[in-house]
Amino acid sequence: MPADYKKMKMLRRSRVVWGSWALWKPRIVFWAGALAIGVISVGFARAADAAQHLFKAATAVHPLAYLLPLLLTPAGFVLCSYLAARLFPNSQGSGIPQAIAARHLNDDLDRKRLLSLRLAFGKILLTVVGLFCGASIGREGPTVQVGSSIMLAVARFGGMAQARGLILAGSAAGIAAAFNTPLAGIVFAIEEMSRSYQSRANGIVLTAVILSGLAALGLSGSYNYFGSTHVMPVGAREWSLVLFCGVGGGALGALFSALALRLGQRLRRWAHPDPVKRMLLVAGLCGLAVAVIGVASGGHTFGTGYEQARGAIEGQALPWYFFLTKLAASFLSMLSGIPGGIFAPSLSVGAGLGSSIGQLLGVSIPLAAILGMAGYFAGVVQAPMTAFVIILEMTGDHEAVIPIMAVAMIGYVTSRLISREPLYHGLSRVFIAAALRARRAEDHASPA
Repeated sequence: MPADYKKMKMLRRSRVVWGSWALWKPRIVFWAGALAIGVISVGFARAADAAQHLFKAATAVHPLAYLLPLLLTPAGFVLCSYLAARLFPNSQGSGIPQAIAARHLNDDLDRKRLLSLRLAFGKILLTVVGLFCGASIGREGPTVQVGSSIMLAVARFGGMAQARGLILAGSAAGIAAAFNTPLAGIVFAIEEMSRSYQSRANGIVLTAVILSGLAALGLSGSYNYFGSTHVMPVGAREWSLVLFCGVGGGALGALFSALALRLGQRLRRWAHPDPVKRMLLVAGLCGLAVAVIGVASGGHTFGTGYEQARGAIEGQALPWYFFLTKLAASFLSMLSGIPGGIFAPSLSVGAGLGSSIGQLLGVSIPLAAILGMAGYFAGVVQAPMTAFVIILEMTGDHEAVIPIMAVAMIGYVTSRLISREPLYHGLSRVFIAAALRARRAEDHASPA
């Protein structure tokens, strides 16, 4: 009898524990947060697409309307820069460096300076405004900051202590929902965000990706970002694309990253005496340059570049100079400091580079565009597994698995030989230093 009594007592205690709100609250809040990331990512994508269509329509209603960007784009850059500095500080740029920086900070208040629901709202708003004004930016990087911000809010509300793991989960869920690429979200979190494998954290990542992906799937359905294609090298000239796209894309990506880090550092030093006013000037000049490039290219360099990249993958050769003009517009948009990512523009640049190489060699344009994307993207972010998986999922080209993987690795190695510092991690140090300076300033200002 005593043994049976003890067993019944333990069973009752187990039921109480498993049925307690204290146990289920963090889980329910976490699941709700992951689903919210999927829903918000889809809404963000639709708003971004609508903004680009409005810009395109506004510049096509009158014979001289193509000159409208010469006014609209610089004004939009200045407006976004001002609002980012005054109302949404630390919303500038991609958003991925902020998420990486937050994972390196130990204090919750420091993390909140980089990831918050207020910043998530500002990030979405200003990225959409930037696309409406013709900026060569993407929404996928910003979705990482939005997803991380939601998950950090989840940690506070649900009383969860795993802040670093939740930031990782939010980043992965954001990428997965933005591109409809669940595997790429997981690989991105492991390879780029954490640079390590942590079994417990990756369980959280997997759950967040599944739930956000289900939410996005329910709203948008199943689709490949760039459609479906089935191309593979069939001759020596097409196999030579692996080398040309790998080395060329990696070198070009490394050049982009190295220049972005060095010129960004010099701009910050130059702007230090009066940062807001001087950065507004930089934003205006960059916006004007982006407008001139866009008008000169017939409007092809405005926006994310999605249509151009998809066209190349479907066999429509891009002008040989497209990748150069798109790279310049993307670089200037990034240098301006306005909120916006480089994922989609980088894929567009890579597709343009591949298209040009394909035309030069007289080979398949779709294959060349896909391999160009892999080489350049791996060169920019220096994350070959992410580049390989994300392009494979976006195109559905399972017949070219080996060539895509080889190009991504060659692009990564080439980029590392030229520029040793990964772009996002180099930029993250700027936000870490700013957060620590803000903390020291508050400590000195507070009474002893």
